[in-house]
Amino acid sequence: MVLLSHDHHFDNLDHLGRTLLGQADRVLTTAAGADRLGIPATGLANWQKVDLPARDGRVLQVTGTPARHGPEGMDRGPVTGFVAAFTDAPESGIYVSGDTVWYDGVAEVARRFRIRTAVLFMGAARVPEVGPWHLTMTAEDGITAARSFASATIVPLHFEGWAHFSESREEIARAFGEAGLEHRLRWLDAGHTISLAQ
Repeated sequence: MVLLSHDHHFDNLDHLGRTLLGQADRVLTTAAGADRLGIPATGLANWQKVDLPARDGRVLQVTGTPARHGPEGMDRGPVTGFVAAFTDAPESGIYVSGDTVWYDGVAEVARRFRIRTAVLFMGAARVPEVGPWHLTMTAEDGITAARSFASATIVPLHFEGWAHFSESREEIARAFGEAGLEHRLRWLDAGHTISLAQ
């Protein structure tokens, strides 16, 4: 299964990513993305749920969550986030923010779900078309998210490898350290598999 925030920006879905989609049984994304990608893509509206059978007989429920790819009125097209949790362990949700800034829609996710791991797309991406505004979470957004998802491990993603990221791992780590939240961070290494589920 692939959780795809959106398909219309190359930093989120490049040529290799498109090739890999063909190997997936399911691709969950925006309604517009599913229309463009076709089978096996399914578009999820905000709060729409889909149940997926897991190998061990459990059921993984994935919920589409609100996301806004930039400032209000200047966002860069439809995007989505996700909450994934086994139906027999709803208190252990994994939140994947997708390409979003912190705003009321993300705050609502924190109010509705018990999240154990929050995967946040950070890096404060900026493009000339939107001026100084960021399109993904800043370090400060991440800190706000960490305080809202108070029991969650924070996994920063989407902050390196492209020129439009304006905040690095070092800047994110420094901001979390200054906020006394560095112990909540879990950094991933490219090319390595980790387990987030119980």
